[in-house]
Parts: sequence; C-alpha cells; structure tokens
Amino acid sequence: MSFETILKQPLNRRGFLGMLGSASVLATMGAARPARAAAARVVVVGGGFGGATAAKYIAQWGGAGVSVTLVEPNARHVSCILSNLVLNDRVKLASLGFGYDRLKQRYGIEVVADRAVAADPVAGKLDLASGIALDFDRLVIAPGIGFDPVPGLDTPEQQMRVPHAWLAGAQTQSLRDQLNAMADGGTVVMSIPKAPYRCPPGPYERACVIADFLKRKKPKSKLVVLDANADIQAEPLMFRNAFTTLYAGRLEYVPNATVTRVSFEGARRKAWVSDGVGGEIAWTADVLNVIPRNTAARLAHDLGVVNVNGRWAGVNPLTYESTAAARIHVIGDAQGTGLPKAGHIANSEAKICADAIVRMVNGWPVDDAVRMQSVVANSACFSPITYDTASWLNAVFAYDPATGLMKRVDASFGEAPARSKENYEHMMKWAARLFDDTFA
Repeated sequence: MSFETILKQPLNRRGFLGMLGSASVLATMGAARPARAAAARVVVVGGGFGGATAAKYIAQWGGAGVSVTLVEPNARHVSCILSNLVLNDRVKLASLGFGYDRLKQRYGIEVVADRAVAADPVAGKLDLASGIALDFDRLVIAPGIGFDPVPGLDTPEQQMRVPHAWLAGAQTQSLRDQLNAMADGGTVVMSIPKAPYRCPPGPYERACVIADFLKRKKPKSKLVVLDANADIQAEPLMFRNAFTTLYAGRLEYVPNATVTRVSFEGARRKAWVSDGVGGEIAWTADVLNVIPRNTAARLAHDLGVVNVNGRWAGVNPLTYESTAAARIHVIGDAQGTGLPKAGHIANSEAKICADAIVRMVNGWPVDDAVRMQSVVANSACFSPITYDTASWLNAVFAYDPATGLMKRVDASFGEAPARSKENYEHMMKWAARLFDDTFA
C-alpha cells in the first residue's frame, strides 16, 4: 500500500487520532464567546508542525476576533516525519511536502512568503528580510533548530558531501543518492548528537533504516554509529536488540563518541573523534552522515529568547510565552520546557499556545484550575526497524502547578513489546492524520 493511499485509511488503534486534538478545551468554547470589537493581530513565524498548527487553531478558535498572518519563506514544508524512509525508497520526498493553500482558503490566514529577521515586542513590530514590518499584538515563533558548527564542514559544498539530513529536503535526497551510489563493501559512518535533539528524524531509527538498506542491497557493506551520548537515548531495549541481533556484524555502535571535525581524502571522508586522552581517532567513510549538536534556530537567538543553557528558549508552559520577552511565544523544537522535540508534540504545544493567545487577547484567564488541568501535551512516535516493521512509543505530559513544569504522566507511558508489520501500517496512518490536522 502506498503512502498516498494511506491518507484515505481509517486509524483506530491506541487512540492516536484522538490525541491530535486533545491539547485544549477552547475548541468547544470559542464559538460561544463574543468577539473583540477590533481584531487582535497575531503573527506566526514558521510553517512547520508547530507554526502551521498554531496559525490554524488561532484563526479557527479566535474567529473574527483575531487576524492571523503566517510568515514562511518556503512555499512548502517538507516533513521530517517519515523522512528517514526516503533513504531506503519506502517514501518519496515529494510526498512529504505540504503547502499552505488550505490554511488560507479554510481559515482566512494571510501567508507571507518572507523571512523574519528582527522583532520589537514592546512596539509590536516584526521586521522581514524584504524590508516590510508587520504589526502584532502577539508573536508566535516556531523556528525549529539550528546546529553547532562542525570544523571541516564550512562551505555549502562540504555540507552537501557530508549531509546531516536533519532538515528534510535537499540533504535528505543527497544522503539517499550517496547510499545508492556507494559500492557494495563500502562503509557508512553516521553520528548522533548529544541529547536533546530533534526527533524525528530519529537517529536510532535512521541507523536501523540504513542498516536494513545495506543488508538488502549492499550486503558486504557496514554501518558505524558514533553516538555522543553514553547510551541509546530512546527505546533502548528495542534498538539495542536491533543493533546486536538483527544487524549483528553489520552495525557497529560506539557510545561516548563526539565528532570534533571532518576531513576529506579524495572521495572518502573522515570523522574525527576524541580518544579521551588528548588525541583523536579517525573513522573513514565512503558515506558520512554527521548530525551536529542541535540548538534553537538562529531567529530565536537573534530575538533574545534563548535563555536555557544557552541553547533553548524558556517559556511558560501554560501559554508558551517567552520567559525572556513578553508578547513573544515560542513553540516547537526551539522551546526549552524539557518536552521532546518532535512534530507530534509541536502540534500539541501549538494548540495549548493557540488556546492561551485567544484567551489573552480577549481578557479571559489562562491559569484557572480548569484550564491548568486541561493543559496536556501528547507525544506519540513510531520507529521503523526494518523495511516493513516498526515499533512505537507514546507518553502524555501534563502541567504540574506545584513546579510550573510539564511532567510526564507515568501511567500514560507505553512502548511496543516488539516490532511488527502492523505497527508499520499504523505508523503510516498516524503520520497521515497528523499531516491532515496540521496543514488542512
């Protein structure tokens, strides 16, 4: 069954579809509330799972009382969700692109093809690269991630030769093409950055997808996984079993291995790792996939909202308003709440933020007991393990008034007892419903 066909299929297992809409109670309240005399101006920057969802639900729940502008330089968002499957030709990159026409037509959202460069939250002005300035009462930024520089990967040409493919698009296709072009018997080396990092595309699932591809298509080849972390960070039992059993002899897993630089020797690449005693160890590759350490995207740094460990943007999880700058809300991978940095949870964060903004511009409370109990973020993810099997992991995070943080509800946590073809089918249905909830 093709991915496109999946869009038409029902989803009825584990309630994943229901989880997509459970982040807020305002959806049932907005129509009954009187609109403001003058529309509040909300500008959303970034058209991924966080930004597109926020724009949609602010417009839907705010009605005539809110005008929404979405600023996004690209005509289409390319989903990181499922993008690892481009590497083994299970999914075509073109099927992961989503435009904004439905958001414009169905919800009256103005879409501006431009790039945000600066903001003045006091004056309520957002400056765009084109020289245009947009007025706002509330600004939502969902800028995604940026990367620490890797010595040796200083130019666009070098970065395409050693793609991270952590922003789905041209680099994903480049990595896929390099894997296909590699001679049987070649070596693939990939790195995993220190947590926290964006997932999906999950690094351990990427290792499985590449190892499976090599097993089926290039059986004399090998994959080396250099992990900057001390151990596997997600689904350790599932992935450890895959690494040591399914892909035994084909996949070498190396923990505590941070790539410090990259060099080139003709057609081959080298990833250099500290040996812990002042020297370096070189791992030579025919295909090299270095994923740099993640941080909030450049825009979040430029706007002065990055205040958590110098890497992430601190927010109030009841509203996602920045703890560094009033009237600016930060959602998605750039936020520093401790929540996972994933498309599904960005969708949940966007609804909490949308709910809060519609309340705030209307003067309704955002911290009453009923709402605090309703602020829930859902994290559901699937991980492909082989060409046609997958595992899953899900958890619910609820607002804790005692700490002011989002805490995992332990009773909600669950993971697949085993990989299966059924899980793979549910992964495709889950993704299709999430795409629809975000972009349609």
